[in-house]
Amino acid sequence: MGAILSLAGPKSRTNDYHEVSQNDTCKRQRMSSCTYEESKRLIPNLPDELSIQIIARLPRICYPHIRLVSQKWKETVTSSELFKLRKELGKTEEWLYLLTKIEEDKLSWHAFDPLSRKWQRLPRMPNVVYEQEYTRGLPWFSIWNMVGPSIKIADTIRGWLGRKNSFDQMPFCGCAIGALDGCLYVLGGFCKTSTMKCVWRFDPIQNAWSKVPAMSTSRAYGKTGILNNKLYVVGGVSRGQGGLAPLQSAEVFDPSTGTWSEVPSMPFSKAQALPTAFLTDMLKPIATGLTPYMGRLCVSQSLYSWPFFVDVGGEIYDPETNSWIEMPNGMGDGWPARQAGTKLSVVVDGELYAFDPSSSLDSGKIKVYDQQEDAWKVVIRKVPMCDLAGSESPYLLAGFHGKLHVITKDINHDIAILRADLRNNLGSLSSSSCSVVAGSLLHEHPESLAESDTVVWKAIGTKDFGSSDLVSCQVIDI
Repeated sequence: MGAILSLAGPKSRTNDYHEVSQNDTCKRQRMSSCTYEESKRLIPNLPDELSIQIIARLPRICYPHIRLVSQKWKETVTSSELFKLRKELGKTEEWLYLLTKIEEDKLSWHAFDPLSRKWQRLPRMPNVVYEQEYTRGLPWFSIWNMVGPSIKIADTIRGWLGRKNSFDQMPFCGCAIGALDGCLYVLGGFCKTSTMKCVWRFDPIQNAWSKVPAMSTSRAYGKTGILNNKLYVVGGVSRGQGGLAPLQSAEVFDPSTGTWSEVPSMPFSKAQALPTAFLTDMLKPIATGLTPYMGRLCVSQSLYSWPFFVDVGGEIYDPETNSWIEMPNGMGDGWPARQAGTKLSVVVDGELYAFDPSSSLDSGKIKVYDQQEDAWKVVIRKVPMCDLAGSESPYLLAGFHGKLHVITKDINHDIAILRADLRNNLGSLSSSSCSVVAGSLLHEHPESLAESDTVVWKAIGTKDFGSSDLVSCQVIDI
C-alpha cells in the first residue's frame, strides 16, 4: 500500500505538473498572441478604425511629432486616406507657405500655422543641375533687353553678370510658384544664366520634394494661376540671342494625368498703341501679374525696358472658350502697380483686392475691384508698412480664413503677418488688444492704427529670419 501510495504520489505530482505546465503554456500563448495583436494596433485596446478617427481630428501641427511614435503611426499620418478623412470631417487647415531669399544665393521655404501660430521649416529644394538646361551661359546681356518684374530684379541680374558662378549658387532664382491639389509647385527659373523647364512639387503630407514633368518652354518669372484644378503658367522671360526675351506663350498642367498642354499665346492688344516706332521697338511687353478671378485668368501687362515701364492694361483668358479677350479698361488701367509695374493682388471670398503703394515708404492702400462699375475703389486707406526701400519684395498679399493678410517686415526686420480685422466684427476687444501691432511694427507711427474707421491690423505671427527677403507666398488647405 505504502509502495503504491509512494508510487502514485510522484506520478500524480508529475501529471499535475504536466497539466499545469500545459495550461500555463496555453495562457502564455494566448497572452503573447494578445500582446502581439495589441502591438499591431495604433492605440492599444482600440480598433484602428477608431484610432484613425481620433488622429484625423488632431491639429496638423502635431503630425511631425506623432509620426515618430512608430513606423505604423508614420505610415498613417503620411497616408492620403487620412487627409481624405480630414476633409470629410471638415478638419482641413489653411497654412501659409512663405518663400524667402537668404543672402542672395539661397531660397528657403517656411510654413506658418495660423491656429497654433507656429512656424515650420520645409526641406530644402533639390539643388539639381540639368546639363540640358544650360549647355552654355549667355555671353552677354543687352541692357535694353532686360525684362523682369522689378527694378531690383534687373539690378540683381546685372550683379550676377559680375560674378562668374552666381547662378550655380542660386538655382531656381526667378522661379514661378503655384499651389495645386494640396501641393506646392516651383516652376522654372534661372540656372547658370539660362532659363529652366524643370518643375518640382512639394507634398506637405510626405514632407518631401519630387520632380514632375517639365514645362514645354523654359522660362523665368512666369505668372501662375489655378483654374478647374489645373495649373496655368503664362509669360515670363526666356533666353534669347541678345539677352532675355519676353514670352507670350502659356501652358497648363493637369495633375490627374501629369501632362502639360499648350494654351493659346497671350496677346498684347495695346502694345501697338505707342506713338512712335522707336518706343514700340524699345519697350517690350511683359506680363506683370496674374490672378484667377470669376473663373478666368486676369493677366495685367506692362511695356518695359529697364528702368522704364508703362502700364498697358491686360488680357483675360477664358478656359471655357480657350481664348483671350482684352481686359476692361478700368480694370487694366487702374490695377495698382508696385516696383516696375508688377501687380500684387489676391482674391478673398470672391472679391479681387490689390495693394497700392503710396508715395511714402511707410504705408499703402488696399483697393477692391468693382466689376459693375469697372473701377478700383479704396477699401483700406492705410496699410502699416516700414521703410524697406532696400528690399526686393517688401510686402506680399495672402488670403486665408476668409480674411486679407499682408506679409511684410517690422521695424526689427522680423517677418510679420498682419491680418485685417473689421472693427464691427471685433466685438468687445479692448484698445490694448487692438494695438497688438503697435508694440513691434508701428511704435514709431501709432497713428496708422487709428487711420481707418473700419479696419484694425493685427499681427498674428512674427519670425526672425535674419537678413532674409520676401519672395513669394502660397496658401494650402489640407
